[in-house]
Amino acid sequence: MHLHEHQSKDLLAAYGVPVPAGRPAGSVEEAQACAQALGGSSWMVKAQVHAGGRGKAGGVRRVRGMEELRAVSGELLGSRLVTAQTTTAGQPVQTVLVETLTDVAAEYYLSLTIDRSRERITLIASAAGGMNIEEVAAKTPDEVISLPIDPAAGLQPFQGRRVAFALGLDDAQRKAFGRLLPALYRLTKERDLSLLELNPLVTTGQGDLLALDAKIQVDDNALYRHPDLAQLHDPSQEDEKETQAKRFDLNYIALDGNIACMVNGAGLAMATMDLIKLHGGEPANFLDVGGGTTAEKVAEAFKLIVADDKVEAILVNIFGGIVRCDLIAEGIIQAVREVGITLPVVVRLEGTNVQRGLEMLDGSGLDIISAEDLTNAALKVVATVKH
Repeated sequence: MHLHEHQSKDLLAAYGVPVPAGRPAGSVEEAQACAQALGGSSWMVKAQVHAGGRGKAGGVRRVRGMEELRAVSGELLGSRLVTAQTTTAGQPVQTVLVETLTDVAAEYYLSLTIDRSRERITLIASAAGGMNIEEVAAKTPDEVISLPIDPAAGLQPFQGRRVAFALGLDDAQRKAFGRLLPALYRLTKERDLSLLELNPLVTTGQGDLLALDAKIQVDDNALYRHPDLAQLHDPSQEDEKETQAKRFDLNYIALDGNIACMVNGAGLAMATMDLIKLHGGEPANFLDVGGGTTAEKVAEAFKLIVADDKVEAILVNIFGGIVRCDLIAEGIIQAVREVGITLPVVVRLEGTNVQRGLEMLDGSGLDIISAEDLTNAALKVVATVKH
């Protein structure tokens, strides 16, 4: 689960990490009240969306005076911000963060993330922080420091010193960094974060360290341990179909193609999409119905699929291990009838009672095309949209 910048900074502040003074606002009047409470005559106004690249897209603005603040807040609130990390439709801006100005002397990149191949939290840092960190990582990877943290020993002081020296911090800043980094590590562990990113972490004109921007992602599987964080979820930043899918324990991600996929298992779903691409098709979604597939979940999955106007055909690829193939076939038949699907549906089944399941599909009288294997299924579904 993603947090907005203002939510991330509230969490950082609770762990003693210095952040700029700022307040969120959901209307022009609230933005004006925030600016008055902060004081001064110039402020930063930041669109709150779950996407990077806001600055380049015009979502982060410096304003001078109340008139400009009202104008910029009014322009951003209610709009859809399109960045390099969003679709062409953009993300809705329902909140802006009004923040005091910061006298920035230098920018750095700092993050703690989960390295799943190493099975541990990894510290990533670079002296080339700011908006172009992705370009730095691609073109000059030697400027990026990556330090895995042993889960038994935890973050060690020498790791913090190594990063601080690599960033070129002075003596006072290194001491401040030595206090900041353990707080970030503690926050990551205690709150089950999958990503904590400060981009940029800055030094101010006075030499202080400050988290100027922050991005936090919480592990969805651990949200039951953090009900306070779960309440920060903003469904407006997600595809409506993805939000609906979560209610039925379905993993759904919308894509740009015209061939919908319904698969049980994330790995199998990725392989299915790869084969569709290999044979000249374009997947319309990633949809994992899980191992314990039921007729109800299949029906809800079909409803999600047909709600996408781009979909021209459906590929169902189910491995019947936990649930028998004949029960899956029965669920597919019921769902197709219930939803009233008129699109071509190609079904590949494998596993327990597979022959019985295929016989049920063939004898259903519905427009269901059975396939012998995954390659055959991919070829058949691609052929339906090319005619």
